Amino acid sequence: MRRFVGAAWSTVALALVLIGCSVAETPTASPSPTPILRTEPFKVVGYVTPAANIDAIDFSVLTHINYSFLIPRANGTTRPFGAPNHLRKVVTQAKRHGVKVLIAVGGWGWDKEFETLAADPAIREKLAKRVADFCATYQLDGIDIDWEYPNAGASAANFSALAAAFRSALPAGALVTAAVLADATDAEGISTDAVGQLDFINLMAYDGPRNDHSSYAMAERSITTWLARGIHPNKLVLGVPFYGRPGNATYRTLLASDPATAIGDRILFRGVEQNYNGPATIRRKTQLALERAGGIMIWELSQDARGDDSLLRVIGETVTAP
Repeated sequence: MRRFVGAAWSTVALALVLIGCSVAETPTASPSPTPILRTEPFKVVGYVTPAANIDAIDFSVLTHINYSFLIPRANGTTRPFGAPNHLRKVVTQAKRHGVKVLIAVGGWGWDKEFETLAADPAIREKLAKRVADFCATYQLDGIDIDWEYPNAGASAANFSALAAAFRSALPAGALVTAAVLADATDAEGISTDAVGQLDFINLMAYDGPRNDHSSYAMAERSITTWLARGIHPNKLVLGVPFYGRPGNATYRTLLASDPATAIGDRILFRGVEQNYNGPATIRRKTQLALERAGGIMIWELSQDARGDDSLLRVIGETVTAP
């Protein structure tokens, strides 16, 4: 009898251990924010440069293209545009798929020019008219302001005035957007009032510290800090990189060097560890944007791989998943 009781308790104990192991292996999901009530279609915005092979781009996934770049001068003129035929081909393909095309004005390294021209009302108007004429010539749908980066104070007020000037110069229905810092707490040069003049903003949630180039946590923080500024979620477009750091090797190059690129976010390339966003992270970030923002943005499309390992394909599959 005592042996029977002992055996019975041993069996119960073993069962409890097995149950405990089963529970331990199934982590409790942390509560997630309530998904936003979407009032407009989800945006998939891809930056395109003259380096892009147009035939390799799946336009069916995209809603907007920001063609980069039209470079401003301090006097309100622009540098000669070097890729007119390429831009025309992009516009032709985009229109076949109902994709809007904007010209990205500025880019990294033109802060001094923006500071000078935006401070002068007459020069602001001159640039705005010039860019509006450019849009008309190439049948574009608007502009993306890439002033990297206006500062707090007078610079912030001038950014807002420049956005207003572009808005006034463009025809009704044209888009005015902007690329902004990932973390809103560091973006005092972009006022909430200025964002109110824009159709949406592209959060450049990449180029972080060496070991945190563009993590999922960075994406979460980017959206959270801009929401805390009172910006409507539909106006927030989460940026993701199609390249790694350090070194700026494209995702396509990393994948060609080692197929294992497609199953992680870090890989050795020429003896140096590269941090990038692989398909799984791109999928998670797209899901995050679907839940908490108004879209996802890519810098930039010529860096993507083709076929099953295409990051743009991953975005498209995630957006259209039931």
